[in-house]
Amino acid sequence: MSASYTAEDRQRAYAQLAADKAVLADKGWFPATSGNMSIRLGNDPISKDKPSYHFAITASGKDKSVHTPEDYLIVNEQGKPIEATSLKPSAETLIHCELYRLTGCGAVYHVHTVYNNVISEHYGDQGTVPIQGVELIKALNIWEENAEIRVPIVPNYADIPSIAQLVEGALNREVPGILLRNHGIYAWGATPFEAKRHVEAFEFLFEYLYRKLLLRG
Repeated sequence: MSASYTAEDRQRAYAQLAADKAVLADKGWFPATSGNMSIRLGNDPISKDKPSYHFAITASGKDKSVHTPEDYLIVNEQGKPIEATSLKPSAETLIHCELYRLTGCGAVYHVHTVYNNVISEHYGDQGTVPIQGVELIKALNIWEENAEIRVPIVPNYADIPSIAQLVEGALNREVPGILLRNHGIYAWGATPFEAKRHVEAFEFLFEYLYRKLLLRG
């Protein structure tokens, strides 16, 4: 069964991506054209009976601090453009595909920062980043007193399909984010608002943890 969406869905997704991209670019989270963002189109849930879906994603190689009519394109559940276009989807589109398939989320935002790179390398051999008792954990919809989370880390390979194959085994469904070691964070949410909130929360938590480690020497 094919995915369905309207022209209004497309335009709404493009407008939301532009707005959120501007905010995150102003924070310096897309250095040197890095990072990518996507929003799933339509409201159909993803399931074994309805495995098809489309999403809008940032085009590869674009300066995300600049806004043009060719910043985004639409791809299917295999990460392939659904229309003839000179634009290329992000090189990491297959990771977005896996996150949509596994979580049924509505948006995936991926940023590169010094803090998430350093923290992912520091805890890389452990396979997760442990964070406990920090207020911003609540922004991830985790409300337990003195909550502890463990953010999964997967190796960063040049071959993107090899990374995509690792996502399912690493995913922690209670934590809406996954780190690529020495690369960046993927955060997702049911809506673009949630995805943006989650990526901002993760970045606060990574900076907090980095500074705490420095204080401990």
